[in-house]
Amino acid sequence: MSDLFQQTILVSMFAAMLRIAAPLMLASIGELVVQRSGIWFLGVEGSMLMSAFAAYTAALSSGSMYVGLLAAVLTGIAVHLSMAIAAVTFKINQFVTGLGINLLASGLTLFLYRESLKSYGSGNIPTVDPFETVAIPGLSRIPVLGEILFDQHLFTYFAFLMVFVAWYFLYRTRYGLELRSLGENPKALDTKGLSVSRRQYAALAFGGFMAGLAGAVLVLALTDRFVPGMTGGRGWLAIVIIIAGNWKPVPIMLAVLVFAFLEAFQLQAQGVGLQIPYQLLLALPYIVAIIAMMGIRVRSEQPAHLGVPYHRE
Repeated sequence: MSDLFQQTILVSMFAAMLRIAAPLMLASIGELVVQRSGIWFLGVEGSMLMSAFAAYTAALSSGSMYVGLLAAVLTGIAVHLSMAIAAVTFKINQFVTGLGINLLASGLTLFLYRESLKSYGSGNIPTVDPFETVAIPGLSRIPVLGEILFDQHLFTYFAFLMVFVAWYFLYRTRYGLELRSLGENPKALDTKGLSVSRRQYAALAFGGFMAGLAGAVLVLALTDRFVPGMTGGRGWLAIVIIIAGNWKPVPIMLAVLVFAFLEAFQLQAQGVGLQIPYQLLLALPYIVAIIAMMGIRVRSEQPAHLGVPYHRE
């Protein structure tokens, strides 16, 4: 146990925490905007998974990480817009649609992955060259904190930046006020001649951009290949994080850091041979998520019209 508290181990663990937090943060902030618009999108997991597969196949076929990144973002937007067509235009049940997207993504990516392996042969799975970390000149040389905070992927910096961008947008701009009104009282917007469906489409497109980016990070930054089911419940965890963060950007960031720390802790604990069943360590973030859901007692900021299709009278 004492091995975990050595400085090099702690620095490595906290640096890993921030890297692990990046896809969770991106997916959570994107889903926050979607839910603030009144849409319950449970298909974040599927959107991330399909985006991860798109990033992998596009990067392999083109030889460019940037093409893979673009493919992932476009895939995420396409998946989320399919939700917009179903839930906003045709008023189909949002929970059923989201679950259907997850099931489709799981089966489709597994099938396409197995088909792609036929052209490479068993035991010869190709990999991509992941994006390197970017050290910020000067700041990265600060003892301890420099290695943790300022030697990360650009995706990590962007993910944390988007927390404050989302806060400013939601609470300091007219468009953010309109978006929050969608989740609280869409009829008020409609009576002013403002399009409810257009704004919900835009919110879902932004959520798709963020989920696509989160899926790309898994393949192009944290690993170097696609593995079926590699999202590992992160899309579901993003939804839990939004509830734990009470639908507010900064508390959501803090919740993401807690879950990322737990995952980084279990990875380091296994690395130093801590005598705890690894199954328990793997389950630790999700156990804490359940406890957090049970223990929340603060006044809920959940949008009043969340998950309720809007019908013009």
